[in-house]
Amino acid sequence: MADLRAKAPMLLAGLLGGVGALHFVAPKVMIETIPSWVPAKRTVIYASGVVEVACAVGLLRREPWAGPVSAATLLAIWPANIQMALDAGTGRNPGPADSKLLTWVRVPMQLALIWAAVQAKPGKAG
Repeated sequence: MADLRAKAPMLLAGLLGGVGALHFVAPKVMIETIPSWVPAKRTVIYASGVVEVACAVGLLRREPWAGPVSAATLLAIWPANIQMALDAGTGRNPGPADSKLLTWVRVPMQLALIWAAVQAKPGKAG
């Protein structure tokens, strides 16, 4: 378990970096995941992409702020994951994101990602 705790933030960094980059590569796909009540969707997508990439870099560098900010970010984007799950099967989500199974599995997985963020310990990157 100690090995998993040590590696979890680095794995999360890879995930956040990749998904954060997708906010810029495929913003339209990301915009479709935002609940309808959220204003300025494109701005939210770009801002959250910047935050996710920054968190990835912070986790890799073992910055003291990176774990808490990553956890807060994951909590903040959880409503989008829930919205995707609610919309799954309606054709609103693109590609595999329209699968009820995949999207509903993703909702509780957010807890594992938050756990990974909380495991981040400041110090020298190694």
